[in-house]
Amino acid sequence: MSTTLAAYTTSSGEAFQFWVLGTVAVIGALCTVLMRKAMHSALCLAGTMIVLAVFYLANGAYFLGIVQIVVYTGAIMMLFLFIVMLVGVTAADSLKETIKGQRWWAAACGLGFGILLIAGIGQAALTEFNGLGAANSAYGGNVEGLAALIFTKYVFAFEITGALLITAAVGAMVLTHRERTERARTQRELSEQRVREGKHVPPLPAPGVYARHNAVDIAGLLPDGTPAELTVMQTLRKRGQIRDVSTEALADLKALEQRSEERLGRDRDEEEASR
Repeated sequence: MSTTLAAYTTSSGEAFQFWVLGTVAVIGALCTVLMRKAMHSALCLAGTMIVLAVFYLANGAYFLGIVQIVVYTGAIMMLFLFIVMLVGVTAADSLKETIKGQRWWAAACGLGFGILLIAGIGQAALTEFNGLGAANSAYGGNVEGLAALIFTKYVFAFEITGALLITAAVGAMVLTHRERTERARTQRELSEQRVREGKHVPPLPAPGVYARHNAVDIAGLLPDGTPAELTVMQTLRKRGQIRDVSTEALADLKALEQRSEERLGRDRDEEEASR
């Protein structure tokens, strides 16, 4: 019987799969850190977890692969996305540190974790797997052995993890819930308040009025050619997605006025000549 383990022999298909999916996993991990929007970071992290599940399945760890998809990607990551969507975390949130020095502490912890990870991988022995056969045969298989450990020896850690997930869900609901302590105002009361405060009472003008385009991202122009601020959404304005065509419109308006004056001047001269 050959003493060479399968870990030392890699086929062409396995090598191709590793380099392709490994590149995807690294790119997803980098995007998780570098993306400005929390939603995009969470999706990139979910993609990295799915790639890790494929690695587990390719190496014969079917239970770990299914758990990686169902528990981590399907449950924990979806819970994280649910919390992000409820709380409404965006890139516009304040980046000011609430705890002084937390970034330095986070960098130190990350460096320490990286050193421990590298040391653990360096000390890992791939020559033989001691006790794996005995552990699998003790309960009739690998899945049965894991189930016995989870629900006997590590049952308290398993239950505490479930309690933490439930606490995270309840905390997200508490953060997003706003209890109303006063009666909701009617449409008539809101209209009267707008009149008293001197706000814009009639409906807002449509975008593109007196302009050459009727798009929502183009501000309407007043008769004098200046852009009307009320014709575009404040959301688009804050995002910087408003297309400014005021220069073109003013030039066209000036040319139109000049042609009108020339036309009126010619008509006036023709009238005087006919008299």
